Amino acid sequence: MSEGATGWGEPLYERVLAGVPEGASVLDVGCGPGVFAAFAAARGLKVRGLDVDRSAVAAARRAVPDAVFAVGDAHQLDGSFDLVALVQVLAHVTNPLKVLKEAARVGGLVRATVWGREEESDVRLFGEALAPFLPPRGARRTPAGPPPLTEPDRFRKIASTAGLEVVALDEVRCPFDYPDEDSLVGPLLTSDIGRYAVHTAGPVAVREAVLATFAPHRHGAGYRLWNLFRVLDSRPT
Repeated sequence: MSEGATGWGEPLYERVLAGVPEGASVLDVGCGPGVFAAFAAARGLKVRGLDVDRSAVAAARRAVPDAVFAVGDAHQLDGSFDLVALVQVLAHVTNPLKVLKEAARVGGLVRATVWGREEESDVRLFGEALAPFLPPRGARRTPAGPPPLTEPDRFRKIASTAGLEVVALDEVRCPFDYPDEDSLVGPLLTSDIGRYAVHTAGPVAVREAVLATFAPHRHGAGYRLWNLFRVLDSRPT
């Protein structure tokens, strides 16, 4: 859960932009409301953003007036860019291989990020806190298909299949800071599993369970979690 966290993206964005010179062109695929685009524009890069969500594109235009944003599909890219950035987007597209192939076609560099494995990040604690209120894991649907991109070997293989030479696959640990209890618990209670847990046990019991689970992660008046991401650094072959 990242909705209530602050500042977590900066270490990840720094790695995505490492070594990219001022004035270089960047395509931010799946730009959302423009958070990464703003980070890149502030470093003197020429940013173009793309997203299928019209409301997100409108928000990005307001947030980063110096960049250019358009409504579009990550599976169909146009133009030519020094860097194509796929920041936390591959898990949300229909065909990650196609998106990477398109990125390889239009980018001089391609850098993509994904979450680490579940056990490598404190975000797993949200699920652990709610586990007593959810069906047994064996009763839940197991995803079909190949291993997820959170598996490093799978991530490398799909990049190579897409026509990319993998220069590096780096790990970046990011601090997720929640300033208070409400910022930690609130977004969780409105998620699908949170609503299920509340329906089962009620909001008070769920809130108490979450706060007890995260007690060792108190940081000042709030909480700090450490979550791992992987950054694929590649270029077209």
